[in-house]
Amino acid sequence: MKIKVNDEVLILAGKDKGKTGKVIKTLKNKDKVVVEGINMIKKHQKPNNENQNGGIFDMESPIHVSNVKKIDSKDTKKKAKKD
Repeated sequence: MKIKVNDEVLILAGKDKGKTGKVIKTLKNKDKVVVEGINMIKKHQKPNNENQNGGIFDMESPIHVSNVKKIDSKDTKKKAKKD
């Protein structure tokens, strides 16, 4: 996998298509990455020792590595010129 933690990526497919974000975590055995602020889901949590109240939390879900593209400084310069 050529994408690593802290790389800036562009989302190519899915509900967040066209958005950019930073890679938080890579799951090499499943070929997935977790991108900051992308593919958000709602997690229902029961009360436990760590979280006394429980509740509904927003969290990032993994996205397949084939649906992201690493952004280089060259790509961002080209986009700025087109816009």
